[in-house]
Amino acid sequence: MKIVVRGTNWIGDAVMSVPALRELRRLFPDAHIALHTRSWAEGIFRDADFLDEIIAIEKKSSDLSTVLGQVRTLDKRKFDLAVIFPNSYRSAAIAKLARVPRRFGYAKEGRRLLLTDPIRVPKWKNERHESYYYLSLIAEVANRVLGPSAKISDDASPLIDLSEKRRQNGSERLRAAGCADGRPTIAMGVGSTNSMAKRWPASNFAVLADMLIDNGFDVVLMGSPEERGVSADLSALAKGKLIDLTGTTSLAEAVEILGAVDLFISNDMGLAHVAAAVGTPTLAIFGPTNPLTTRPLPETAEIIREPVECSPCMLRECPIDHRCMTRISPQRVFESAVRLLS
Repeated sequence: MKIVVRGTNWIGDAVMSVPALRELRRLFPDAHIALHTRSWAEGIFRDADFLDEIIAIEKKSSDLSTVLGQVRTLDKRKFDLAVIFPNSYRSAAIAKLARVPRRFGYAKEGRRLLLTDPIRVPKWKNERHESYYYLSLIAEVANRVLGPSAKISDDASPLIDLSEKRRQNGSERLRAAGCADGRPTIAMGVGSTNSMAKRWPASNFAVLADMLIDNGFDVVLMGSPEERGVSADLSALAKGKLIDLTGTTSLAEAVEILGAVDLFISNDMGLAHVAAAVGTPTLAIFGPTNPLTTRPLPETAEIIREPVECSPCMLRECPIDHRCMTRISPQRVFESAVRLLS
């Protein structure tokens, strides 16, 4: 059997889909499993033993020519079954036009007729972690293809295999950037590309960075090119010297660096999921979003959250005083970081 999985569109979601992909491999050990996903995701799945192939989707995936190119690519490979993680109409249409005989996906966005096996969205969708949403889809595949006797694992903790070579690459990049041998290194993700309300104030991050530097840590800033501005603001506010790698690495390089640092502290962002999944202690600051459904799940991760009356609101801009974030003090985060490191 040849199975194609349409991957997710965000870094955090890609990590949260790992348990489902592992389970798909366990259920179909002899199948050829391909992940049809954004080109950046290769940096996450490069060492994955549960995949046989990664089919990259280039950045301009909404262009008609690019969509038709995806259709031709899948059609040529003659897949037997498609599992579609995104809820979009386009992702289901591509599998349909590529003539994949069995197409599994959630019945959302008016795409029921594009799927041979439309799956009802679970009633618990907003009450359990997002990893279970993807696992539930794989459970339906197992039930309908292998029969009701197929047993599904309930392990939703995403773990990413990172080779020792890639961890060494991360260490070398840190040294080249100015991190000293023998000094513990803490990376920070101070932005958030899709929500300003997710951001703990840059002034708080600056105070925290100075506390860490004063206690013998190197502090590295990480993020996408869109987050350079907030990292620059933090660097200007901090008294100590920060190593700013924001926007200078590919996702593959960022994964390697996160596998080499001693601790990652960030807002609710994709890199927090990556760091925890590669085994790095991770401290994620949550405000407007719901940790029940989207927190990093591995045991290496902890969250800091102030339970104010209006959170989680899921808003991208705070209409009042951003109390869910401003009430979290740098001292509180610092003490949690020291405890995690010890």
